[in-house]
Amino acid sequence: MFFEFRGQHPNQLTPNRYYRGTVDGFAEFGVFVDIGPVTGLLHRSEIPKRLESLDWDAGDAVFVQVLDVHDNGNIDLGWSLRQEPREFRGRLIDDPDVGAPVLPEKADGEDDTEEPAAEDELGEPSAVDRDDSETSTTDGGQAKSAQPIESKDAEAEAVDETEPTGEETGTEAAEEPDTAQVEESDTESTADEEEPARVPVVDLDAALDETVVVEGTVSDVRQTAGPTVFQVEDETGVVDCAAFEEAGVRAYPAVEVDDVVRIVGIVEEHRGDVQVETEELSVLEGPAADRVADRRETALAERAEPTSTTLLVEDPSVAAIQEDLVAAATTIRRAVIESRPVVIRHTATLEGYVGGTALERALLPLIREEHAEAGAEYHYVDRRPLSDPIYDVEAATSDVTDMLEAADRHDETQPLFVLVDAGSTLESVDGLSLLSIYDAGSVVVDGGYADADATDTADVLVSPTAAGGSPLSTGVLGSHLAALVNDAVREDLAHLPATSFWTEPPEIYADLASDAGFDLDATTDIRNAVALEAFYQSYEDKRELISDLFWAENNAALATPLSEQFETKLETELATARPHLERREDDGVQIDVLDVAEYTHRYDFPPTELLLAELHRREAEASGPMVTIALDEDELFLERSTALDVRAIGEAVADRVPGGGVTPRGGRDGRIEFLSGRREAVLEAVIEEVSVWLG
Repeated sequence: MFFEFRGQHPNQLTPNRYYRGTVDGFAEFGVFVDIGPVTGLLHRSEIPKRLESLDWDAGDAVFVQVLDVHDNGNIDLGWSLRQEPREFRGRLIDDPDVGAPVLPEKADGEDDTEEPAAEDELGEPSAVDRDDSETSTTDGGQAKSAQPIESKDAEAEAVDETEPTGEETGTEAAEEPDTAQVEESDTESTADEEEPARVPVVDLDAALDETVVVEGTVSDVRQTAGPTVFQVEDETGVVDCAAFEEAGVRAYPAVEVDDVVRIVGIVEEHRGDVQVETEELSVLEGPAADRVADRRETALAERAEPTSTTLLVEDPSVAAIQEDLVAAATTIRRAVIESRPVVIRHTATLEGYVGGTALERALLPLIREEHAEAGAEYHYVDRRPLSDPIYDVEAATSDVTDMLEAADRHDETQPLFVLVDAGSTLESVDGLSLLSIYDAGSVVVDGGYADADATDTADVLVSPTAAGGSPLSTGVLGSHLAALVNDAVREDLAHLPATSFWTEPPEIYADLASDAGFDLDATTDIRNAVALEAFYQSYEDKRELISDLFWAENNAALATPLSEQFETKLETELATARPHLERREDDGVQIDVLDVAEYTHRYDFPPTELLLAELHRREAEASGPMVTIALDEDELFLERSTALDVRAIGEAVADRVPGGGVTPRGGRDGRIEFLSGRREAVLEAVIEEVSVWLG
């Protein structure tokens, strides 16, 4: 229900109501909306999409929710998912001079004595006949239908209009025997009628004006000013079933969300959508409920299965975990079918962006097919980079807070969290456990080293090392997974694996990109450009910009200059850092140490890990196998030419430097944190342990 405001002052608005307004103007922090003669602010934090992507213009009619009215007259507004009058159940006039909301015809002075119609101006159904005691009249006909009016005064008027007078009551009593005969006749004729057939939701539009049976699970209950609307979901779709007790009164109050129900009703069209006018509603239990649940589960499982289980290209290392990829794709596809938002959390690195963006590319068309409303692709797919390359309690707390707020304010279902390039190490166990406490599903896709004690935390894990293989590029894994999620976007994904390698990509992926029209120079430019943009505004998804880099027709015009900037900044920092490398030899092992706290521009591009990797590659070309250490104030990173277990080294260093607060973070290929006061002692211990490890 939405309201039109005819007051003069902000304090005459009613919080939590939805009002029709007009866009007044835009600011960096939100949109100003006029509600009648007063103006409120729809803050950008309330808008479920980028402020710049709103297709509103000044003067456009919009719908907003009044959240709060401050003493100084400031009005806080909230977002409305419904942005068309037909998407609401009706319209009421909020006129403070009248005192209570009224229907438009009442506000316009229409004669109150007019006979009630079978359906009121709000388009709500008339009262549903429940039993003979409610519907019997002197001639065996139907009682008058109560009109769905919101205010108590108006509701009282409706009662006055339909309540029988003493004279009518007496007449009914006098004619009681005749009524009983009518009832008996009705009962006999009903017994002879055939039981209505069960009709799947997807076929209801072909059964208009027919009495049908709908069986399914209650997914939502809404009380309108008229009927109670039960949203019922079966194995084929969702339909609104309107049940009427009296205006604004909850019908079937014992029925709750998640109940399995059987509804007998007439199929009607309500504001362009199919709706069932409920005549009977019963809650199913035992075997009957199990049959409905099994039917729905079977259908959902079939729909969720990938249409193709073929990989993007044959790769034995990926084929070894193909079953895990199919399981992850099935879980993600099912979330879309169940209208659950998919939250993609990935590292703010090249591999994280390639893998996360590939999944986003696959999901967007599926979301558009499943949800027709505007902005659905922003509501049901949310890709957010992680501030740290692990999914710790801080990241999980942020996600859970957003999830609970969305459920409380907008009645949203719990999302599915997909972690890309993170989530398979011990540091992510607590974060994933927090999600599981709230029954939020999780999928982890990580090509790096997984910790054995962390592999059971996520609902679905895609990890080559957990399956006994070697590490793989997470960008490659994410691309294969995206192809399984949506077979229709395979061509869009063909060049992505090649962009996720810092060295020349494997031949199979270079050929795959070449066949899609991307040579080595093109994939290199895209790689560099994405890595550069991943560094800046690292907490933003940059959906449109990243999409342009990967898929715009003229993406070279964007990727090439950004790639040149990448190379310039990287070469500048390498030239700064290389003279300050401290080379050591320990038991025949060459170890280079760079004090990044002293000899790099720490807050400029490139980030420490990227600089360290490039520095190591160039030095190793001339020197052979070696280890390069980047030493910061309270953490250090290791880059190596051969396998090295950073977690094991960190644990050994912790024993060597008691009181140093030494903690390995991020698994075998992670980093080591320590107290800055024990910096030199930790460095010496790390060099000794690396020498033992490789000696």
